[in-house]
Amino acid sequence: MPTPRDRNAGTLLLRSGLNLRHMRMIVALDENGRVSAAAQVMNISQPAASRMIAEMEAALDVQLLERLPRGVTLTPFGKALARRARLILLEMREAGREIAELKSGKGGSVFIGAVTAPAIELAVPAIREIRRLYPRIEITMQVETSNVLARELIASRHDFIIARIPDDLNPRLFESRVIGVEKACLIVRRDHPLTTKTSPVRLEETTGYDWVFQSGGSPLRQAMEANFLNRNIALPERILNTSSLLLTLVMVAQSDAIAPVSIQVARFIQSPDGLAGAIDVLPTEFDIEVRPYSLITAKQRVLSPAAKMLYDFILREVG
Repeated sequence: MPTPRDRNAGTLLLRSGLNLRHMRMIVALDENGRVSAAAQVMNISQPAASRMIAEMEAALDVQLLERLPRGVTLTPFGKALARRARLILLEMREAGREIAELKSGKGGSVFIGAVTAPAIELAVPAIREIRRLYPRIEITMQVETSNVLARELIASRHDFIIARIPDDLNPRLFESRVIGVEKACLIVRRDHPLTTKTSPVRLEETTGYDWVFQSGGSPLRQAMEANFLNRNIALPERILNTSSLLLTLVMVAQSDAIAPVSIQVARFIQSPDGLAGAIDVLPTEFDIEVRPYSLITAKQRVLSPAAKMLYDFILREVG
């Protein structure tokens, strides 16, 4: 939640002659690194964007950006302004949201992110129940990797996420509460050569097949690779890297590829509502355990009433 000092800084910025469009412009420049891209985000022409930048620099009497051969970079003054601008825009978004909620009773909007397993096991049932009780609430959910979701949370694009704090981010930026441990399994197409075995598959028997993995930094991939390394088994050589669950399922269903997925995903695709008949879980003699996931909010940021309801509902479900 922005502090009184942050709010005072925002007031001084607006008194300098800057307005909310200026705030959106400096944030767009910081996120895109090009005047043309920032202009597109703002839905204005590039000359208009250049004039707006000149207005900001004149109002503050500092240089906000440096032009490079390809794009621009913000100066320390520009970086400071962008950081404060995000706080101002967040406050305005929260003000608009609260007013809308007051007008509509239990209405409002929630922006949530989740990695795949808790998205299926926790977020979807919670959203379904909240929508049943409060049909006027608008919920937006992004399913992505923890690396993406944590940065979206810092940028104020999510109210909270169900994920893991990436190793390369300062954990002091977040408030987190562990709510579950993810287990995984291997999936293959129906009638895959390995499914004809009468005993659980050994890990060394899988190395000759194509594999579909998430990106190198994902906890699921790290857990799977640890299984190979701990058993002194060479890692697979033929790998397709993708964060898309849909592409993963297509590759598995249409080839002899093997893919690790969460048990929650496997249960869904084997259910009558999923892909029953197309994909099998491969019985193995080893387990795949992934790092626990948490309910995560940005430190000192207060959830809106609608977001707090969904957050509390998920906590009750895992409690």
